[in-house]
Amino acid sequence: MQKLSIAIITKNEEKNIGRCLKSVNWADEVVVVDSGSIDGTLRICKEFNCKIIISEWLGFGATKQLAVENCANDWIFVIDADEVMTADLKTKIESTLVNPNYSGYRIKRTSYYLGKMIRHCGWDKDYTLRLFNKNKGRFNDRVVHESVQIEDEKIGKIEEPLLHYTYPEIKDHIHKMLTYSKLGSEQKYRKGATSSIVKSMLHGVFKFIKMFILQRGFLDGKEGFILSLNSSFGVYLKYLFIWEKRKTE
Repeated sequence: MQKLSIAIITKNEEKNIGRCLKSVNWADEVVVVDSGSIDGTLRICKEFNCKIIISEWLGFGATKQLAVENCANDWIFVIDADEVMTADLKTKIESTLVNPNYSGYRIKRTSYYLGKMIRHCGWDKDYTLRLFNKNKGRFNDRVVHESVQIEDEKIGKIEEPLLHYTYPEIKDHIHKMLTYSKLGSEQKYRKGATSSIVKSMLHGVFKFIKMFILQRGFLDGKEGFILSLNSSFGVYLKYLFIWEKRKTE
């Protein structure tokens, strides 16, 4: 089997990181890039004998790529602090790395929102590229919504799930929504995007219709409604921030 390195970026993940590290402590190496944690994150990482790199925040893409570059092995699995590798996924990765047929693999991700597994809202089709050979792929430099780019585009798919315990409380979603909306607006602004108040509202409405109705978020009950509504507000804010920037030019 090919040796495997785990790459993680952290900042104040004391509530999550122990659960995450416990699920991947079978790997040959765990590399953590931390961008200024002031809670117990680093103490917990040291307890799991992680290789720790301290870095300023470079944006999601660049910071994750820094973690990859500090990994000793060619094969990398990138995991977020609020995610957990299941036993089935571990077994599948081990068998896959005996003789990999692809340069990278998309992993089925199952997400929880306010403690409930979300089966719709578009989250049921969440396959994220996390396992890859670093000689064949690397993260792009997007500050948000980053992704791994595989040179030869030879990408497989793994159905055994990665669990994502996202937003256990509404305040967590609101906090991250504000951050992502701001970063996303700056990214689009630099590419020349324009917006208006009406356009911002329409983008938000369309997002809600897509998640709650077209992607059947209503079947996820109250949690599906709250997720769809909050997500649509985040999209509205992103385009409103673009309008604000253009207005001050």
